[in-house]
Amino acid sequence: MKKLKWNNIRLVIMILVVVFLYSFSAGRNEARWIKAAEVEFVQEESFITLDKVNKLLIQSYDTITDIRKDKLDLNKLEKSVESNPMIEKAEVYATVDGKIKAVITQKTPVARVYEGAKSYYIDRNGDRMPLSESYTARVPLLTGSLSEIKKEKLQELLLYIYNNRFLSKNIIGIAVKPGGSLVMKSRGYGYDIQFGRPLNVERKFKNYMAFLQDAAKDSVIENYKTVNLKFTQQVVCTKK
Repeated sequence: MKKLKWNNIRLVIMILVVVFLYSFSAGRNEARWIKAAEVEFVQEESFITLDKVNKLLIQSYDTITDIRKDKLDLNKLEKSVESNPMIEKAEVYATVDGKIKAVITQKTPVARVYEGAKSYYIDRNGDRMPLSESYTARVPLLTGSLSEIKKEKLQELLLYIYNNRFLSKNIIGIAVKPGGSLVMKSRGYGYDIQFGRPLNVERKFKNYMAFLQDAAKDSVIENYKTVNLKFTQQVVCTKK
């Protein structure tokens, strides 16, 4: 009986010691002073510089370093960083060794819009994204009457091109004609791709890729003026 009681007492003491050590460690951790800031980009391309991200981190404070960890408002810092139009998401956290780290997911452009003096990107979510001073994305140039196409349909088309390894390298320009018909430009070839309205997107592009695979074997492709994809059952070409 005495042995049982002593075992219970030892168990209680061990629990109290663990709780004390945890509380002590947590207290010391919260009382740490931030000594450095680190920024990590998820993508390889950098549309925004490290310096600009650091400025976003400190705009709510005089400095991001030499302040206590428990005085940081991490949620506020994340919102501050995400306020930049180049950034899609930011995860900001403090490490146990006294650093504040920001993991940055930038917006992903899928097309560049040219409207006279104005120019901007459209990102994968269909939102506007400003041009970057530090990096230029290789995406199709989009011109013409954009209002003639529903945003969802245009986005479906742009995402299909972006996610297809071949098309993302081959399609360099998309012009929206009055009425919503599309005419595309191909890298390395002088013909116009008459795509029609953004309907049956997958079928039309599969037809185009199959056509190009065969036609590229023959020099006659250099004589084509237009490649018409409007008919989903066949590709119709006209010569110069």
